[in-house]
Amino acid sequence: MPFGNLASRLQETFKKLSGRGKLSEKDVTAALREVRLALLEADVNYKVVKTFTDKVKERAVGHEVLSSLSPAQQVIKIVNEELTELMGGTLSKITLASKPPTVIMMVGLQGAGKTTTSGKLALLFKKQGHRPLLVAADIYRPAAIKQLEVLGEQVGIPVFSMGDTHSPVDIANAAISHANSHGNDIVILDTAGRLHIDEDLMEELVQIKEKTKPHEILLVVDAMTGQDAVNVAEAFNEQLGIDGVVLTKLDGDARGGAALSIKTVTNTPIKFAGISEKLDGLEPFHPDRMARRILGMGDILSLIEKAEASMDEKKAKELAEKIKRAEFTLEDFKDQLQQIKNMGPLDQLIGMLPGMGQLKNLKGGLAVDDSHLKSIEAIINSMTVEERQNPSIIGGSRRRRIAQGSGTRVQDVNRLLKQFEQMRQMMKQVSGMGKGKKKGRNMLPFFR
Repeated sequence: MPFGNLASRLQETFKKLSGRGKLSEKDVTAALREVRLALLEADVNYKVVKTFTDKVKERAVGHEVLSSLSPAQQVIKIVNEELTELMGGTLSKITLASKPPTVIMMVGLQGAGKTTTSGKLALLFKKQGHRPLLVAADIYRPAAIKQLEVLGEQVGIPVFSMGDTHSPVDIANAAISHANSHGNDIVILDTAGRLHIDEDLMEELVQIKEKTKPHEILLVVDAMTGQDAVNVAEAFNEQLGIDGVVLTKLDGDARGGAALSIKTVTNTPIKFAGISEKLDGLEPFHPDRMARRILGMGDILSLIEKAEASMDEKKAKELAEKIKRAEFTLEDFKDQLQQIKNMGPLDQLIGMLPGMGQLKNLKGGLAVDDSHLKSIEAIINSMTVEERQNPSIIGGSRRRRIAQGSGTRVQDVNRLLKQFEQMRQMMKQVSGMGKGKKKGRNMLPFFR
């Protein structure tokens, strides 16, 4: 989970604070000491940490907080606002050209995921109704051109290539002419990376910039490298001038140092974040939503967007009708599991629910391992069509057969059937009342 370690530390700190009544300046100072340590352990730049905690303290020890009826909530509100500001304040969008095509130049070190990110970004634009063109301008790394061509084929987006015998400057220039004549409104230049920043690399990038005059220069950095990512961003910004940062592997970064430092150090916004290895695993970076997730407040907007993008509208309508007629079956439930899996890793989805992000750390709490979904799916797959349609016929011998066929225990089959029946009864009640307020709560036992 992104920021997992930092989120745990901060939420624990504010949980202690919430247990108090009135807060003294000493209480706030002690809490901010914990916040400072948590940020430093998350590999956040030292100067960034100091400035951040100073700002929070200046606001938190004021009359507004110390005389408040709920001072702890006021402190958390201040921290949330300052965290949001630290990461950029608001969503920073790509600047689209008034006259297409919009040229986006992708830069970065080798190994940061630049080529894959170019493909993901192209897919994101395609889903928005654009006609992107991927450009293979990396002529140095072995198989770089082939990799981009394979990605283009996977996402259904054309790739412009002139092989490795022409200069990247000429390739980029020719690609823009190609886009003009073929109706591509966005051109994504996949430039070469290096294992370290060198003069030849930067000079070549400067030449491409001067020749193509890109509307956006996006730096791709690996979030898991922490302060190294910040240093790379600072160096590229000084020598090339960048318009935004794409953080890859943010889903694997439990610390969060890069995301919390880059904007302040480089004054360059984070525009996108890689949240999974899948080709659709690139998202616009929302500082306010990320701050809320770090503090355990959830991110319902992102969850809704994921659901809308992943779930089949026709199936959703059919399911609603079945629920109304009380015809919800295990087959329908399996379909819902599949759509949940399409939304992304379960621990990320749980982290978007207010107050739920830390339940997986509690004894007897939610086990948010995706293997639980697989086990449920395996149990249902081991049933006959008749059993899925009418679970009441599943007696002892059938349960033993299903358990053996799914590689689970009879107890697991029993629990699934019991909880499914409870959920089906709940759905009948909801359908009869015309309200669904209890629905989400009653779904939770399936993830225990």
